[in-house]
Amino acid sequence: MGIICSSYESTSVATAKLILHDGRLQEFSYPIKASFLLQNDPTIFICNSDEMDFGNVVCAVNAEEELQLGQLYFALPLSQLKHKLKAEEMAALAVKASSALNHSSSSGEKFVVFEKSGPNFSKKMVDDNNNDPTPKGNGRRKKFTAKLSSINE
Repeated sequence: MGIICSSYESTSVATAKLILHDGRLQEFSYPIKASFLLQNDPTIFICNSDEMDFGNVVCAVNAEEELQLGQLYFALPLSQLKHKLKAEEMAALAVKASSALNHSSSSGEKFVVFEKSGPNFSKKMVDDNNNDPTPKGNGRRKKFTAKLSSINE
């Protein structure tokens, strides 16, 4: 039995990022088929953000397609499938993605654990109250300062 953790805290590992319709973020550091994610909620479809543009219809990724590391995906309600995306809707999705990604870079309160037992996975949400197997910061964001210098030619 293996355990695969997907933390809401940013890491240096490339992940496939899935923005859920409620604004939460799930990250996968391993190949996962869209069909596995659709089993959990048959009222949604998954689309690749790179293939979305306002004025065009929203298309689902193939159920047998694996989510690609480094890509951003949306889980949207089936009512939006084959729906022409308006500029306002595209902007709302961008805000939702930005918010989810910003929350993922701070010290999260929950993380997703996928336990593997044979060919199946099971998912559970775990609170960050001493159940977190990975150390996190003290809740404060790191302060970054620019270090600029001249380059002698």
